[in-house]
Amino acid sequence: MAGDDSDLVDLLTSWLPRQRWFAGKGRAWGGLRIIQDVRLSALLRHLVIEVRYADHGLLDRYQVPLVTRPDAPYGHETFLLGKSADGLVYDGLHDPDGSATLLAFIQGREPHGDLVPYTLEELATLPAHAVGAEQSNTSIVYGDAYILKVFRRLWAGSNPDLEITRMLAGAGSPHVARPVSWLDGSLDGVTTTFAFMQEFLRSGTEGWRLALASVRDLYAEADLHADEVGGDFAAESERLGAATAQVHSLLAETLPSAVSDAGSVRAEAARMHSRLDNAIDAVAELRSFEAGLRRSFDELAHRGRSVNLQRIHGDYHLGQVLRVDSGWVLFDFEGEPARPVADRTALQPVHRDIAGMLRSFDYAAQSMLLEREGESALSYRAQEWATRNRDAFCAGYAGSGGYDPREDAVLLRAFELDKAVYEVVYEARHRPSWLPIPLSSVERLTSTSG
Repeated sequence: MAGDDSDLVDLLTSWLPRQRWFAGKGRAWGGLRIIQDVRLSALLRHLVIEVRYADHGLLDRYQVPLVTRPDAPYGHETFLLGKSADGLVYDGLHDPDGSATLLAFIQGREPHGDLVPYTLEELATLPAHAVGAEQSNTSIVYGDAYILKVFRRLWAGSNPDLEITRMLAGAGSPHVARPVSWLDGSLDGVTTTFAFMQEFLRSGTEGWRLALASVRDLYAEADLHADEVGGDFAAESERLGAATAQVHSLLAETLPSAVSDAGSVRAEAARMHSRLDNAIDAVAELRSFEAGLRRSFDELAHRGRSVNLQRIHGDYHLGQVLRVDSGWVLFDFEGEPARPVADRTALQPVHRDIAGMLRSFDYAAQSMLLEREGESALSYRAQEWATRNRDAFCAGYAGSGGYDPREDAVLLRAFELDKAVYEVVYEARHRPSWLPIPLSSVERLTSTSG
């Protein structure tokens, strides 16, 4: 790192903890340094930065493309890092000129430093804008043709989103958006996915938004049941279940799979117990449900049956699916971004994905109750909606996959509860007003076990 970059390091040290995708919130730092610095143009500077923490020598790496300008264009203040010796420094992924430079680099297909672009087709030159709320990544839409996902936190190796989407598209699946290009770099001497571009499905509507509209229609009708409301979502839930089963089947056919033994199942149950230990320490409200949770995880440990293992989505919910004219499309196959790539590519039961989607139906119904304080009578209707759509999803899965996940209640309940325990901790830390949603699900699911 050049000596005159000290002011830039100071800016990054101040700016980084405020970003939604920064994983080290609340941890004591040991320092920040720039470990890669590639100038893609006179405007755009592509950095990989390393953050070390004071505890146990742990570290994270992030990619941060930057644009430095002599002036402050209108609207740029929302993504300003601050002032350096060279000018005003901006997040290059939110700067339209910076995003355009990144597209031009990918179009050129010529390596620059350790960065290597790959394209599967000729790319048009289109205007750029970052979209959506910042999560673990930043997405840029080019015109209405492409969407580029830039992986902010970097893990060495090929990203599962790129790997699985290319495989499913190559096998002819209608349930993924067409891959267009990707950008590789190097981390720890390992070829690493930095960004991934797909066809932008401009007519698509997120499953979460559709589900909320259905729940809102139900709550607006004082005397109708979920199956009587015009916005009933069950048919879509069934189609989504079928699409999920088809994707799972294709993943099992084309990527490695295995059958777990009893020891592997007991090990998974032990990990669930361990996560519960940590969750109870963090959220005292879980303690009253501990006995029921332990009982469900013990039932899994003593289940005595093998489980088919395969590649799965890994972070599956209504926010990870789009309804387009031709049906349901799945995206974001990278799994939980906070986990290392090796964990996210491990073979797992499909029940983990199914449980994630079932939890999402509960969230859609219950989250709408948060807006309806004083209308406790709606809680029954919320559960009715969730049950109807959970059952429809499982029926669709069974109709397309030949297996009804509800037939293995012990396995499915354990994965649902494990997910709900994770949700309890997340809501307690980030959205305390939402904590009753997973807690009520833990209460319901533990009351049905044993």
